[in-house]
Amino acid sequence: MSFMPDASPAALPLPERPVTGVGMLLLRPDDTVLLGRRVKHGEPVTWCLPGGHLEAGETFEQAAERETAEESGLTTANARAFGLALHLTGSGLVAGVVAAATGGTPEPLEPHVFERWEWHSLHHLPEPLFPASAVLLAMWRHEPTPPGWTTHHFAA
Repeated sequence: MSFMPDASPAALPLPERPVTGVGMLLLRPDDTVLLGRRVKHGEPVTWCLPGGHLEAGETFEQAAERETAEESGLTTANARAFGLALHLTGSGLVAGVVAAATGGTPEPLEPHVFERWEWHSLHHLPEPLFPASAVLLAMWRHEPTPPGWTTHHFAA
C-alpha cells in the first residue's frame, strides 16, 4: 500500500498489521540468480525474486525459504539475511536473504503471479525488475540503489 502525500492521516486506510517483505537471492555456483516473470493482475509485468510477506513468528530466513518453496518448489541451503531496504515514499520494508540453490527445477506453482522461472546472470539482469527485487539486487551487487530507497547492510 502506498500513501498519497496530500491525504489527511484520518482518511488513510491502515493495514491490519504491519507488513514486512522478504526477497530471496537464490544463487547457483555459476553466479546466476533465480528470477520469476511476474504477471500478477493489476500490476506491470516485471522480473522478480522469490519472496513475499513475513508471517508472525518467522525469521527473515524462514519466510524467504517458505516463499521460495511455495512459489517455485525449490529448497535452499545456508540462508542468511544480508540487509534491509525501506522505501521512503511508501510503506515498503523488505529484507534481503541469500541462499544456495540445492538442485531441482523451478516450477511456477503460483501461475497467477509467476508465469515462469529462469536463471539469470547477476551481471546481465532482465528488465524491468520488480522494485523490491531491484533494490535487493543492487544491494547484493554493491551498486547504487534506486531512488527513494534507503538501505542497511548486515555485518557478515
